[in-house]
Amino acid sequence: MFKTIIDAFKIKEVRRKILITLLLLLLFRVGSWLPIPGISKEVFKNTIEADQNGFLGLLSTLSGGALANASILALGVSPYINASIIIQLLQVAFPKLGELAKQGEDGKKKINTYQRIAALILAVAQAIGITVAFGSQGLFDTRLWGGSTTLASIFTIVILVAGAMFTVWLGERITEKGIGNGLSLLIFVGILSSAGTAILAAITSIFANVDLIWNLIVFLLAVVFVFGFIVFIDGSERKIPVQYAKQVKGRKTYGGQSNFIPVRVNGSGVMPIIFASALLSFPYMIISIVGSEETAAGYNKILGTGTPLYIALTAILILFFAYFYSQMSFKPEDISKNLQQSGGFINGVRPGKDTTAFLGKVSKRITLFGALFLAFIALVPSVVFSLLGGELAILNSAFSATGMMIVVSCALEFQKQLEAQMITRNYKGFLNK
Repeated sequence: MFKTIIDAFKIKEVRRKILITLLLLLLFRVGSWLPIPGISKEVFKNTIEADQNGFLGLLSTLSGGALANASILALGVSPYINASIIIQLLQVAFPKLGELAKQGEDGKKKINTYQRIAALILAVAQAIGITVAFGSQGLFDTRLWGGSTTLASIFTIVILVAGAMFTVWLGERITEKGIGNGLSLLIFVGILSSAGTAILAAITSIFANVDLIWNLIVFLLAVVFVFGFIVFIDGSERKIPVQYAKQVKGRKTYGGQSNFIPVRVNGSGVMPIIFASALLSFPYMIISIVGSEETAAGYNKILGTGTPLYIALTAILILFFAYFYSQMSFKPEDISKNLQQSGGFINGVRPGKDTTAFLGKVSKRITLFGALFLAFIALVPSVVFSLLGGELAILNSAFSATGMMIVVSCALEFQKQLEAQMITRNYKGFLNK
């Protein structure tokens, strides 16, 4: 990957896109440290630390600590992610909405517009929830507002919503002008920032307690193993061999070649984990808006991160969403029709319904293995890391399963995008010659 980046900087057009990407990411990180005027940063920080393994802790990690810093970009990209999840689910429930995605660029623009509207609504809901939840803890400095808590609350909500939509705008500009998926890169940078801060805090603790060094070594070795395992599974796929029949048209012979249909083990990526986390954390957000602190504390006790019920529901939801996402992305009927129209067939399988059934059977088996892998990654590392406990517990939140999956997926996707840019540029140079 490092060689790819070095080679990319030698190409002027690609180098410009990389610099634009880095500049916009830097702007995002600067915004993650700019505090909202008129509020107490300590209230945010203390509340996040108390809920380090809960919904607020996850939200702060994905935003690169912006929520703990009480910054103008505290909500990060979470409203847009949740909006994307809702729109994808609605595409299945409402076929007319699903047809928009198949109408080319115009359909995609309409889908993106719906996602922005949904993201705006969710950003308002999250901003209200956070403001109400923190407002009773002495959050506001009402001297700026003539002693009015209402004005201070409205101002904070407006800033949080504006920051969330500005983050979405930054992500879209990176996608358009830079390299890679902008929103994914923002999450990637945020998680790396949180991880770096956590490692620095852990190293500081080790100087105070030398006995912790072995815990840190074991933890980092476990992280390296998990990262390697994720990369291995991410590149794994089942190749279904396809043979194309020879066709004689005029004096030329077409076909007669062999190819394969790749079925990825983890074709859904990190989406099932994000879907499951979003569903389980959504009730907490609603409770924080309309409920009391005792109700929120009771919810965390029963269904908080790490509780047996939370682990069981997370595993079930990951399995469900893995199959749900697989049905959306891999359609055996369409693949079977395309093969039959192009004169292709799978050895030992009849074209038509038999091919559809065979592809569906293979897809279900591969999806089951991928879903079990996601459930393992989402639950087992977090449980093992939390056993270290003590002063290194902060590393557990920084290296969460969702975070590690996103980091690996974004890094691999960025490399593919960079290689694609270089290949395209080389082809242009060849044609110009």
